[in-house]
Amino acid sequence: MKKNVLVSVFMVALISTGCANALKSSPAAMQKITGLKMPESVVQAKNGKIYVSEINGFGKDGDGQITIIENGKPRVFATGLDDPKGLAIIGQYLYVADNKRVLRIELAGVKQGQVQVFAAANAFPETPLFLNDLEPDIAGNLYVSDSGDLKGNGGAIYKISPQGKVTLVINSKQDPRVLAPNGLLMDDSGDVIMEVDFASGILYSYNMKTKVFNDVAQGFGGGDGLVHHSNGSMFVSDWLNGKVFSVNLAGDVKEIKSGYQSAADIALTKDEKYLMVPDMKAGELDFIPLQ
Repeated sequence: MKKNVLVSVFMVALISTGCANALKSSPAAMQKITGLKMPESVVQAKNGKIYVSEINGFGKDGDGQITIIENGKPRVFATGLDDPKGLAIIGQYLYVADNKRVLRIELAGVKQGQVQVFAAANAFPETPLFLNDLEPDIAGNLYVSDSGDLKGNGGAIYKISPQGKVTLVINSKQDPRVLAPNGLLMDDSGDVIMEVDFASGILYSYNMKTKVFNDVAQGFGGGDGLVHHSNGSMFVSDWLNGKVFSVNLAGDVKEIKSGYQSAADIALTKDEKYLMVPDMKAGELDFIPLQ
């Protein structure tokens, strides 16, 4: 299948359910947040609260944390994590890819902020090396990327059921193009997952039913975050070169912002008016206004 046809089919699947959101972002609340401790990922809940994973000392267990941002003001929400990266919200829980395990944090009630291990390292078919991004599907499953050694060894994508059972989706042994999977994106069918590779800077799609692995677009350097907008666009961040790109329905790539020290795992605000960009090395969370 030609690249532009493949991208168009995937985009239609992504936007088929519609993404109308009642929540509106307040421009005053969407100002750059500074003073963060190596922010890696970000996600906004339906109630407008923004959650940021902060690695702090890379490779140092126990000093990672989740910060919550309300009305433009950050405060610590959960502590004692190792190297927290990808975030996803399902129901009342915030899920976190935390080095070699996946955690689950209560978002509300008397237990809010409490951290539990959802999938330990020994729950994976092979001990993970560098769990990175998280992406939910419509059935409540989680997909997590293992970026391996970030140089092309040990890369894999796993599926985690709502009960915490971990199964392999694809790894470098099955396809040598799977080098260091990072950002993930699921279509509405639950059959096709896209991943941007940190080592190659290539955006791929993988059909889990047909087992077809396709090259969609390239040129993303150290590919990191991957999200989609209801207008059909995708956005990809390049950690190594500090850039953010858009990809349209035809598969055309356009740089939309540069100058970051390390653009990490991006996300859209719920009203899709802003693209949230954690700049890890700068310790900042930026907001790019979208038309």
